Amino acid sequence: MKAIQILCLICCFLLYNCEYHIKQEVDSVKEDINKTTGQYITILGVAQDAGFPQINCNKDCCNTFYKGEETKQLVSCLGLVDMVSKQKWLFDATPDITVQTQLLKDHHLDNGKVVDGVFLTHAHIGHYTGLMQFGREALGAKNIPVYAMPKMKRYLETNGPWSQLVNLNNIELKSLENKVSLKLNNYIQVTPFLVPHRDEYSETVGYKIEGNRKSTLFIPDIDKWHKWNQSIVEEVKKVDYAFLDASFFSNGELKRDMSLIPHPFITETTTLFKNEALETKQKIYFIHFNHTNPAIKNQHRLKDSIKKLGFNFAKQGDNFKL
Repeated sequence: MKAIQILCLICCFLLYNCEYHIKQEVDSVKEDINKTTGQYITILGVAQDAGFPQINCNKDCCNTFYKGEETKQLVSCLGLVDMVSKQKWLFDATPDITVQTQLLKDHHLDNGKVVDGVFLTHAHIGHYTGLMQFGREALGAKNIPVYAMPKMKRYLETNGPWSQLVNLNNIELKSLENKVSLKLNNYIQVTPFLVPHRDEYSETVGYKIEGNRKSTLFIPDIDKWHKWNQSIVEEVKKVDYAFLDASFFSNGELKRDMSLIPHPFITETTTLFKNEALETKQKIYFIHFNHTNPAIKNQHRLKDSIKKLGFNFAKQGDNFKL
């Protein structure tokens, strides 16, 4: 009996000792993560401008949401967070900006500001109309920095209701230049670059976001890769992550002439990278999905087929170290 008691004591000691070391290892991992994630990108939305579900859509693609089979997807947006300087920025001001800024505040950084700045890509509804929430009828903000290219800046200054945001000092427009880097602080710099797109009201840009350790591309909208004066393959090789326009999965997805709304199909992008190393393919995270795109669903066989090739899909809540 005494031997059994001694054995039990030994087991308890070993178990406690094991748990103690496991806890130490977990704490150590947390400590390392805290040290290396001073700056990071968080995904705040993945849908095309009109979101998912889309207004007045009663087709199978959106009915899956109303049946409770799929979740709502916010419009494509990145959050940039710096836990060292206690700053946070948005890349695009979407119609879902109210929820997205709250996500930043609740799950990432509450620094007493709704946001430290917004970088705009272009003047299509999913990418700038969230600015309205900074206005007199809503937040009544004071001098929120909004970074914009020349044509986009003029558009906001000279067209209502956006000009009211400028006149009432709800926003403070900051000028950007093509391929000219902007240093946000000691840890982060941002570089806009022009891309071909339907530029009715403004030019369109993508962004390169660089931290101390890693860098990323953000190109939520572009026409076709061959129209760009850069090689997307070579540009992806230069960074650690690339969030790329994936509005449509393949040709024929819409019952209309899809050449009138040019975007790189997911199948076109994967074909461009088919001979590249797995390491390069794994840098790509598709984003900006139209409501008809099967990739917007949480699970789909076509989405799985692309994952098997080595590519990734951006998901709301995912974080990426810089």
